[in-house]
Amino acid sequence: MSGILKPHLHAACLAYVQDRIAAATQAMQAAQESANSETKSSAGDKYETGRAMAQEERNRNAVQLREAQNLHAELARINPEQACDTVRPGALVETSIGGFFISISAGKLTVDGKDYFAVSAAAPVAVALSGKRAGEEAVFNGKVVSVYHVH
Repeated sequence: MSGILKPHLHAACLAYVQDRIAAATQAMQAAQESANSETKSSAGDKYETGRAMAQEERNRNAVQLREAQNLHAELARINPEQACDTVRPGALVETSIGGFFISISAGKLTVDGKDYFAVSAAAPVAVALSGKRAGEEAVFNGKVVSVYHVH
């Protein structure tokens, strides 16, 4: 099951990132079109203000696009076919508090009717579990977390 599960979770993370890239790209284009369509008016400042606001919006979306591209690069470094015996990037971890795919921060993903959480290696839960093996325990938020399986 886990042999199929990790590639499904990886694909779901990839879809999440591709959606973010598409949304940021589309928003940047819309902001650029808005800036380009501003026409000079008799109240000269209105034109400049409109263009400046559109440029700010484009810049915000450019930052979001770069962040999404960085997530894509992080995801590309993970081979979902590779088995893991310790909690590290690329690991699928089943614990007493749920299942975690250590990859990127994509949040809750549902595969085959079961919920998993895609978290980055820097997420507090991933840091707490880092290096653990099946049968070991970690402390997260003051609670003991049992590691059942690492795939």
